Amino acid sequence: MAKGPSHSVPFRRRRDGKTDYKSRRALVLSELLRLVIRGTSRHIITQVIEADVIGDKVVVSVNSRELREKYGWQGACGNIPAAYLAGFLCGYRAVISGIKEVVLDIGLQTPSPGARVFAALRGVIDAGVVVSHDAGVLPDKSRISGQHIVDYANQLSANPDLYQKAFSKYLSGELRPEQLSEHFSSIKEKIVSSFGRE
Repeated sequence: MAKGPSHSVPFRRRRDGKTDYKSRRALVLSELLRLVIRGTSRHIITQVIEADVIGDKVVVSVNSRELREKYGWQGACGNIPAAYLAGFLCGYRAVISGIKEVVLDIGLQTPSPGARVFAALRGVIDAGVVVSHDAGVLPDKSRISGQHIVDYANQLSANPDLYQKAFSKYLSGELRPEQLSEHFSSIKEKIVSSFGRE
């Protein structure tokens, strides 16, 4: 390990690969609240965070698990449609809280066009929050509604074994994968109506 007066040890979170302090500094200096989107293998977490000297303060937070618990979402909570709905719900809560503009913070995630993080971003934007972005990274409407899952289910329906294996979790519940797009639209309408909007 290097030693000496000119050697400086990086911050622990930088050493652990959890925080890029150069990017964080730029986001904080923007003086806008940060839209932080993180994904796990099963859920999407969307938060609006205010930086503070003492520590970050969460102003608005949505976990995609809430879609199932509060709105009756029956699909997976970690896919692109769920990411969009989580972002959409977070955006509505932000608007109700008086937040008009935020800056996107995806952390150390690779910014792949059409990824879940950008589906959530599109949900926030569609709810009425201004976020600076490149339109080319946002997934299209058919992908957001889960049409690609519906198409794949229709493709596999000719092979019952593969169909059963690929969609066993859907089939164990009340929602068939072919109904995902319609289900997505109904959940989106529930979110809108829950905030008294049309």
